[in-house]
Order: sequence, then C-alpha cells, then structure tokens
Amino acid sequence: MNPLLLFFFVVVYFLVLLSVAWYTGRGSNNESFFIGNRNSNWMLVAFGMIGTSLSGVTFVSVPGGVAKDSFAYFQVTLGYLLGYAVIAYVLLPLYYRLQLTSIYHFLSTRLGEASYKTGASFFILSRTLGATARLYLVVRILQDAILSSFGVPFWLTTLIILAMIILYTFKGGVKTIVWTDTLQTTCMLGGLVVCVVYILQIMHLSFGQSIAAMGEKGYTKIFFTNPYGKMFFMKQVLAGAFITITMTGMDQEMMQKNISVKKLGDSQKNVMTMALVMMVVILLFLFLGGLLYLFAGQQHIAAVGDKLFPTIALGYMPSFVAIIFIIALISALFPSADGAITALTSSFCIDILGIHKKEGLSEAKQKAIRQTVHISFAIIFLFFVMVYKWCNNPSMISVILKVAAYTYGPLLGLFAYSILTKKQVKDKWVPFVCVLSPVVCFFIDKYQQLLLGNFEIGLELLIINGLLTFLGLLAISKQKLEI
Repeated sequence: MNPLLLFFFVVVYFLVLLSVAWYTGRGSNNESFFIGNRNSNWMLVAFGMIGTSLSGVTFVSVPGGVAKDSFAYFQVTLGYLLGYAVIAYVLLPLYYRLQLTSIYHFLSTRLGEASYKTGASFFILSRTLGATARLYLVVRILQDAILSSFGVPFWLTTLIILAMIILYTFKGGVKTIVWTDTLQTTCMLGGLVVCVVYILQIMHLSFGQSIAAMGEKGYTKIFFTNPYGKMFFMKQVLAGAFITITMTGMDQEMMQKNISVKKLGDSQKNVMTMALVMMVVILLFLFLGGLLYLFAGQQHIAAVGDKLFPTIALGYMPSFVAIIFIIALISALFPSADGAITALTSSFCIDILGIHKKEGLSEAKQKAIRQTVHISFAIIFLFFVMVYKWCNNPSMISVILKVAAYTYGPLLGLFAYSILTKKQVKDKWVPFVCVLSPVVCFFIDKYQQLLLGNFEIGLELLIINGLLTFLGLLAISKQKLEI
C-alpha cells in the first residue's frame, strides 16, 4: 500500500475533524470545556462513548487475542452489562443529585479533602497510563504503515498526533468531543463491518461456514469452566462488572460526558443503550479475529496478536480496504486520546488546582491556566508513549487491564466505602491506605503460585485491590455520620 496515499487520507480525515471542532467550539467557555454546558444530546453521547470505550487497543488486540483465548473476552463483556446497570441506577443518580462537575468532589463532601485529592490523583495516574498505552499501539501502527517510509522518527509521529488532538479539543472540550466522537465511532464501526464482509467474500465463506471453520480451530469457545484458571467464567464476569464500574463509573473522562446530558433519565438511557450495543460490537470484533486467523492460516501469514490485523489489512488487502482500516484505526485512537487529555485537564484544574474555588480568578485567567494544563498533559503523554515503546509489550490490552487493576482499585474502595457505609474516616490516613493496597496486590500477584497454589488470579485483582482499600478505610474509620 502506498504510504503517501494513506497519509493523504489521514490528513483529509483530520481536516474534517478540525472543521467539526471549529463549528461546535464557537462561543465555548470553561463550562463548555468541562461539562458541555450540561446540554449534550444523550443519543450522541451514547454512540460516541462506544468509540471511547473501545479504542484502538480493542480494534487490534481483541481480534489478535482470539487464537490464544478464543472468544473468552465475551465473558468479560457480559460483566460489562452488569457494571453499566450499577452505573446507571446507583452512581448516576448520586452524581446528578449533587450536581457534580468533577465526580471526585463527592469524596470531599463524604470523607474529606485528603480523600478527594487522593481519588482524583489515582484517576489522573490511571487514565494517563491507560490512555498512553492505547495511544502507543496506534502510533506504532501508523509509524510502520506510513511515516517510517518518510524517515519520520517515532517520537515526532507521536508529537504530530498529539498536536492534532490539541488543535481540535483546545477550545471546545467536552462540547466538541461529543460531536467528534460520534463521527469517529461511525468511521470505526464502518471500517469494522467492511473488513468483516470483505474477508468473508475473498475466502468464499458464508457466516455459518466461517463459524464452523472457527469452531474446528477452537476459536469460538466462550465459557471456561475450570474454577482455578484465569479464564473461569465467574471470575471473568465479575471482573468485567467491576472493570466497568471503576473504568467508566468512577472515571472522570467517561462520566464527564454522561453528566453533560441535561436529564438523569436521558443519561441512564445513554449508559444502558451503550452497554447493549457494546456487546454486539465486541462479538463482531471477536468474529473478525477468528476470520483473520483463518485467513492467516490459508495464506501462511506468521503474524499473531496485535500485529495480525495491521499485517493483513495493509499487506494482503487492496488499497481501499487498507485506507478504510487506517481511517477506522485513527477513528478508534482519537476518541480515546482526546477524551483522556480533556478529562485529565478538567480533573487537574478542578480537583488538584481548584481554580473554580479561587476568589478573584477571572474567566480569562482560568482559561489560561486550563490551556497550560492541557498542553502539559500532551507533553506527559509523549513521555509515556516513549516509555511503552521501550517496553514493547506484544499485547497492549493485557497491559491496560493490569494497570487498571492496580490504579482503579483504590477508587473502587473509596467509592464503595462512601456509598455503602455511614462511617467517617481519619482523612489524613486515606492516601496511605490507597497506596498500600496496590503494593500488597503487587506481591499477591507476583507470588500467587506460592500463596494460592493452582488457583490463578487474573482480572479479579481489581476486586481484591478494592476490597483491601475498603478494609483499610474501615481500619481508620471513626464515628458514624449523623443523619
């Protein structure tokens, strides 16, 4: 595939994004940037959040993992549905009742200032690590497919992409992202469908025949019944539920879009609609993965894991499919990266700097601070992408879920304690509890064979981390809250 042609379509796609950003960002202020003036259309938010939730990692890693794990990832997706129900009917009513701009302000009113800062800090850490891992995967593919042929170094490719993201989110923030995410999700899902249909056609397979062929290879197995294994369905479903509750319901980036919807009922419809559509989309990604491995076997292609889809799309497909793949891939990239940088900017400005509380700080001054923070996070993203390049892990989805287990666990414990108990804590000790819990989890994970024998801990490490945090908060609790 001609790299110059691919580069041309990437530029055209970005110009379209920039046009949408310019149109939607007109008349924006700080409230537009942070919560979209609480006037976002729930259907647009629901559709756009599919792209944010999936990202380029899902686009590449989920299909690439089929040979190793079959369709086991769908077990996690079933858990997602339970998690979204908790978000819709437990967390969202709380956030709307308190009229929160930052969801971590709830921790301030419930537990204290140190708890509030701790929760926000763990979100900033987790979202930075997770978003840069997603960004790295897509940049690596774009580098190999396009920019390396022009002699552009990897760090410069990353910098260019971050500059593009800054350009179209700099002014409008959430108000812009709601619309750009909708465009990008459309392109991503369109690319997914086109790739599935094309591979079925060139292999001369019907849907039924392809499922049968995948079954013969063992790719279509969904439920795993060994209770000691990492893939045991109860572990996967529970982990999926808690991953969703934490990575969406306790994540400022994801909830920032939900609370930008005017009415609670519409926001709840947004969440549950997205949950149902997500299940279908994940199944389609898994089906695509099976097709890719069948095609790779037929053509004697050695690529596996994250390299499988890019290798086939760019090396064995006609130009129009390669172009669709690249557009779909960057459409999966941008909703993840743009929303992350915007949410991190919002959280740092509101939760850490507290610019909305400072008297005498004009709208113009707040805007200047917010824009400085926005650019600073782009620089931080560049640094962590280069760290991931140095590590060069072959499956980024496993990296992201592992990072989430360590960094979202304390958030799970903090919110669970605040919602499920009426006790107060010794606020100054909360940061120590929230740091100690992931450290203990690290040693449990590292020495699990010694501690647990044949019983394997997988994604449920997140639940253990949250439970340890919860127990630690109980240990430093004091009198009950007065009702």
